[in-house]
Amino acid sequence: MRLHRLFTGGGYRGWVQGWGSRAQLSELANCPPSYCELFINNEFVDAKSGKTFSTINPATGKEIVQVAEGDKADVDLAVAAAKKAFHRNSAWRKMSPLQRTNLMNKLCELMERDREFLASIETQDNGKPYAEALFDVTISIMTLQYYAGWTDKFFGDTIPAGGFISMTRKEPVGVVGQIIPWNYPLLMLAWKWGPALAVGCTIIMKPAEQTPLTALHMAALAKEAGFPAGVINVINGFGPTAGAAISEHPDIAKVAFTGSVDIGRIIMQAAAKSNLKRVSLELGGKSPVVVFEDADIDYAVETTHEALFSNHGQSCCAGSRTYVHEKIYDKFVEKAAAKAKARKVGNPFDDGVLQGPQIDGEMMTKVLGYIESGQQQGAKLQAGGKRIGDVGFFIEPTVFSDVKDDMRIAQEEIFGPVQSIFKFSSIDEMIDRANNVQYGLAAGVITNDINKAMKFANNVDAGSVWINCYDAVLPQTPFGGYKHSGIGRELGKDGLDNYLETKTITMKLL
Repeated sequence: MRLHRLFTGGGYRGWVQGWGSRAQLSELANCPPSYCELFINNEFVDAKSGKTFSTINPATGKEIVQVAEGDKADVDLAVAAAKKAFHRNSAWRKMSPLQRTNLMNKLCELMERDREFLASIETQDNGKPYAEALFDVTISIMTLQYYAGWTDKFFGDTIPAGGFISMTRKEPVGVVGQIIPWNYPLLMLAWKWGPALAVGCTIIMKPAEQTPLTALHMAALAKEAGFPAGVINVINGFGPTAGAAISEHPDIAKVAFTGSVDIGRIIMQAAAKSNLKRVSLELGGKSPVVVFEDADIDYAVETTHEALFSNHGQSCCAGSRTYVHEKIYDKFVEKAAAKAKARKVGNPFDDGVLQGPQIDGEMMTKVLGYIESGQQQGAKLQAGGKRIGDVGFFIEPTVFSDVKDDMRIAQEEIFGPVQSIFKFSSIDEMIDRANNVQYGLAAGVITNDINKAMKFANNVDAGSVWINCYDAVLPQTPFGGYKHSGIGRELGKDGLDNYLETKTITMKLL
């Protein structure tokens, strides 16, 4: 979910300005987080159990801090606070739309004030390059500002009804649970908080256990901005305990989840078995990027490279299947391999680094397993393929050619820096192959032929299609997937629908 490609051809480092001298970066790299408890009812509190767990810097493998480990008892307290904040006579429910707008904009001002600190703890916790973390802060602010403008713009209708007056009104669903992933911690928070706060819901958020630190700092900023107690609550913890308690809770009206297909299924089952709460899911992807023979090869290599390797390949909509027309295939592979070999991997606070570590040892091992599988099944390793060093969880940018559609690396989501390059001959063949996976989150096509571009865009099974660009996700454009890639849409006006009920009011004229 990288947005910088839309704004600049030179990458995020050319877009983000003033990100500090080497001495400043060294200081930021060692800046400790301010909060490590749970956030319930506008207070930072220890878990009821007293338990804590470690959050790890993936660049070093060392502990950053111990954070409170919430479970069902803590979720119950947070839901009680959120339910009270949602009562019809509460300060939050009595606020005008403009007052909600002002609170959201104040939160954005505080984020701008703390942008370097937010980026620092994001880089420590997640491992993404500091400049990229700064960019994520900027886009998170943009997303919340966008939704701050929606507080008075979701309307009902008046409906012709003969001797009656009928109308609909849009109302917030109530207390919502939001479970976010570790790959874009702050950005996913903004995607979830923005529409929920705009329409007037109250929130229980569980950040990923790998990356809780920016969510906790955002909770503190929300309190400082003036959000009433209980409107925003943050529960650190693990999926089988805190996540399950949110999914199963009878007083939570809706759950939004971004993560894996397997966990999405578990959440749907929990929602069905509890109170039939509504569910929106943004799940995995195996997105194709198609390069036709008329494309500028250097531009196509650059675009497909960033489509896959951005965020270390840890993106649900990563362009992980690169399809190249047979007429330019060999030349493309040669250039793609050279570009991967030139990509700088290392300490995410170092200047010039484009790729930091994978999120943890488990994911690193999983990705290396896929690389081994690709070699065993006959794909040709053109670049990378190995772990870098023995400190942190770094993997070489990896490129395979001669990949076949039935290989594991072609069908399964790798979630790492592994580019698979396929050969194709015709557009009709290409569309069928692009659709021959269980996912349908995104797709891209690079061509100067508008007819080819639109034929592909109209026929590919994908929630987002990018023509001559990739990852051009904007706050105002809906994002979500077909098939196993999820249910519902986030961002744009469509993102509000997840958090709204429609009420019909009919009055007889006497």
